Amino acid sequence: MDADRALLTPRGDLVRGSAEALAQKLAQLPAGTARIDLDMSGVHFMDTAGLEFLEVLRDHGRRRSLPVTATRWNGQPRRILELAGLDTTDPLRSPAPDSVPSPLSSTVAREREERLNLLQEEVEQLRRAIASRPVIDQARGVLMATYGCTSDEAWHILREASQLSNTKLRTVAESLTASAEAEGAPPPEAVRAALSQALARRSSR
Repeated sequence: MDADRALLTPRGDLVRGSAEALAQKLAQLPAGTARIDLDMSGVHFMDTAGLEFLEVLRDHGRRRSLPVTATRWNGQPRRILELAGLDTTDPLRSPAPDSVPSPLSSTVAREREERLNLLQEEVEQLRRAIASRPVIDQARGVLMATYGCTSDEAWHILREASQLSNTKLRTVAESLTASAEAEGAPPPEAVRAALSQALARRSSR
């Protein structure tokens, strides 16, 4: 608190449960609070629950007739705001849905639905990328230890093997990592051939 101003600084991810946590925090603010500002620079990931988080803040401001802001967005959360058609400087400045003129309501609703579909697809891709990262990093380590290549070279080898064998990058990484274990089975023939070809290309450069 700074006089009658509350500054909230969320950290980490805005996912399911974040809106409820914010509602609890807002309910605990002193009765004399005249303004609420959120510094979002510490938020590094959010899914569609982040939009619910913003609605909780907007509704609180309306009920209490308080000015509320949510500024300093960066990285992936800023991209989510863009896809949702919100102001990336402060999404709480964007017009509320009930303030849209009625002749445009159906068009705006369709655009919002399309943007949200894109948003959900991008969030799901990010989730898959985050889930895949550990096994891909392990596979890079296997290549670096086995062939003495750099981390970047190992990444390019994996990616090239994925393209040559028409196999998902995660699947290539999983099969390579599994083959490095004590009794691990070798990668499938197509993946082995693609890895050999990618390694041969690296050697010839």
